[in-house]
Amino acid sequence: MKRLSSVRLVALFALVALIATFAPVTAQDTAPAQNLTDACVENFDPDTDYFPDKIEIVDATGFEVEYFNHYKVVTVTRPWPEADEDAAVTYVLVQCGTPAPDDIEADAVINVPVNNFVSMSTTYLPYMDLFGVLDGLVGVDMASLASNEAVLDKAAAGELVDIAPNFNVDIETAIDLDPELIFTYGFGFETDSYLQLTGAGLPVALNGEFAEITPLARAEWGKFLSLFFNTEAIAEAEYSAILDEYAELSEMAAQVDDSPTVFLNSPFDGVWYMPGGVSYMATFLQDANVDYLWSDDDSTGVLFLDFEAVFDVAADADFWINANQFWTTVDDALAEDPRYGEFEALQSGDVWINNLTTNELGANDFFESGAAYPNLILADLVAIFHPELLPDHEFVYYQQLAE
Repeated sequence: MKRLSSVRLVALFALVALIATFAPVTAQDTAPAQNLTDACVENFDPDTDYFPDKIEIVDATGFEVEYFNHYKVVTVTRPWPEADEDAAVTYVLVQCGTPAPDDIEADAVINVPVNNFVSMSTTYLPYMDLFGVLDGLVGVDMASLASNEAVLDKAAAGELVDIAPNFNVDIETAIDLDPELIFTYGFGFETDSYLQLTGAGLPVALNGEFAEITPLARAEWGKFLSLFFNTEAIAEAEYSAILDEYAELSEMAAQVDDSPTVFLNSPFDGVWYMPGGVSYMATFLQDANVDYLWSDDDSTGVLFLDFEAVFDVAADADFWINANQFWTTVDDALAEDPRYGEFEALQSGDVWINNLTTNELGANDFFESGAAYPNLILADLVAIFHPELLPDHEFVYYQQLAE
């Protein structure tokens, strides 16, 4: 055989290398460098770690995860605020294309990444958008409650099904849709959607984000959702950035000597629901360095007050925030109750409503993307209470009540 010249050998090796570069490398050929978000394993190797991207829980207290080579064991330890230890639920998330473990008790075994799913809360949508998985969203509770433009576009195109029209779960519709997974929440009583869905044999993942009492802990439930899509790397990077910005804003506000007095909300059917002193909103106010007038209260929920009880404490407060979502002017407030005009905050024009991002359907993005991005809410609050710190701030969720 005629010997190849060295030049031709080099050229041949280069050609082989080029072909190898463009040849498809499937999951079974090598250990993945990152989690598989759009592929299944073809040749399973029990010694391969199929989840090189993992989450670390920093602030959330209601869920845990333990990683194994080809599956994850996820436990929601506090699925609703008053849940006891018996309410905990466990899910085994198995990398598709690999065998499910047969020695673990679980409420459900779910193949990941999930490709076809339903979201029963708008607060999950920002994360699903971040992870780039909205193409797989086939159902929602009610599309009219959403603020996310991509979700509204899908609904307008007839690509989404409402699972809970008029706030009532339609089990038959959910069954007909046949989703791989339904993300929902529960309250622990027999009429809630979680128990209705699981009772019908539908695959459900119970999300307990609203049981968290701090903004950062609640936002970290994006990592919980990422476990089902294998998008842990995205969730980790995003939460780290949120954490850094939130800390920077809080530290900035802490340097201000003046802490204005603040109260929240407005009556509904005669009851003024004032957040407790260690509640979700109270934490925002503490981090914004203001004097919340009910900060001495030690509850994490809400206080049920009447007008007189609030007026006795907050008549001379500097700021009034999160009042009626449907107010846009002072006249709107006075039309509801002329007594509001006796509050100093309304007289001085320092009433701020978190309704800047309300769309024509009435959906308010404060309660959607705001849950995922507490750094944006805190930035708005710092700009309201300490405008000298953020003089060029563009508000995302809040607007001042107009004259």
